[in-house]
Amino acid sequence: MSLRWLPNAITIGRMVLALPLLWALAASQFMLAFWLAIVAGASDAVDGWLAKRFDWDSPSGGLLDPLADKLLLGVGFVGLWWSQRLPGWVVALVLARDAVIVAGALVWWRTLGPFAAAPTRLSKLNTVLQVVLVVLVLADAAFTGSLPPGAGRAGPLPLVWLQALLLACAALTAASGVDYVVRYGSRFRTALRNRP
Repeated sequence: MSLRWLPNAITIGRMVLALPLLWALAASQFMLAFWLAIVAGASDAVDGWLAKRFDWDSPSGGLLDPLADKLLLGVGFVGLWWSQRLPGWVVALVLARDAVIVAGALVWWRTLGPFAAAPTRLSKLNTVLQVVLVVLVLADAAFTGSLPPGAGRAGPLPLVWLQALLLACAALTAASGVDYVVRYGSRFRTALRNRP
């Protein structure tokens, strides 16, 4: 195997971490979950650096890397909801947005063939905010435990800053989802009209 595949191998390894991360969160093993998340984040930085530094970018890497990120982020949200550290409505909103985007991409692919989708600034900001939310809640569960179990399902979490973060994350998630639908819906209609 050529070294050009090293970033993809690291990305696949990051995807494999999703299962133990989900188990750790479901079992309330928050310290283990925290360190698994740190390893996953570090591997994301390493594979990105390798791909750029040695020009090892590839079409499969361009597909696998965001898929791995979404998988781990989704597992983080679901696992923290399951362990009653995040409210269900935020998790449902995050998963619904991703489901709509995937469904739209499948419709495009089946109708018009492959296309290159690039994340918008709004989408990148949304991802950053989602990562910050998951990491902060996970770090709190692992190190301080100041947010009581059950707070996530009972309603908004008690700390003012976390409430603000939850609301900002929800607003950006919804706005990013609408932006994707409008942006790619318009492109889809244009491509459909111009199809030979």
